Amino acid sequence: MFNVVLVEPEIPANTGNIGRTCVLAGARLHLAGPLGFSLQEKALRRAGLAYWESLNLAVYNDWDEFVQKNPVVEQALQENTATTAQDVEDIHVHLLTKAGKRVYSSSTYHEGDYLIFGKESAGLSRDLLSAHPSLCERIPMRGDDALKNADTWHETFDNLHPDLQRDIAGNFVDPRASVVTSLNLSNSAAIVLYEALRQTGFQGCDIQLYN
Repeated sequence: MFNVVLVEPEIPANTGNIGRTCVLAGARLHLAGPLGFSLQEKALRRAGLAYWESLNLAVYNDWDEFVQKNPVVEQALQENTATTAQDVEDIHVHLLTKAGKRVYSSSTYHEGDYLIFGKESAGLSRDLLSAHPSLCERIPMRGDDALKNADTWHETFDNLHPDLQRDIAGNFVDPRASVVTSLNLSNSAAIVLYEALRQTGFQGCDIQLYN
């Protein structure tokens, strides 16, 4: 069983969609607070439909409590620092971020792995990413040059996040190339989860529908 982790999620519909995906994929959903909504919110329940009642769910007050209660994550964060890069095939904790150098599909997934996603507005903590670059992975997508209004967004982002101008860990692609462009959180979670399921032989993933 895979573990999908949302750190400080802000939009209830995204969490509801991801919860539904987890039920259908046989995955467990972990929510590390503070949450930007109530778990009783209608938008979450509407997105999760009747699946939400069948969800394997764990909720934590914050990131520290989540790490403390999940020894696999705690051990991975202790072993994988900026100065010690573990072999990709031995990694069991995956930090999904636009600043990751490694593409998610080049990772090796194992049953029980943790797929960790940050909040919609800012992603995972920059301190967390820079401390564990060997755990960082990204979903490839077109850069900001594909958007006509990217310059306006850049001006706003540069004022809010000046650290995005530089490579913070020596193991990241230039994050400024995709400051604006981003996949919806629920789409990102589904993409990575189903690649993990495909690699581990999830039922139906090996069926060829078209020649």
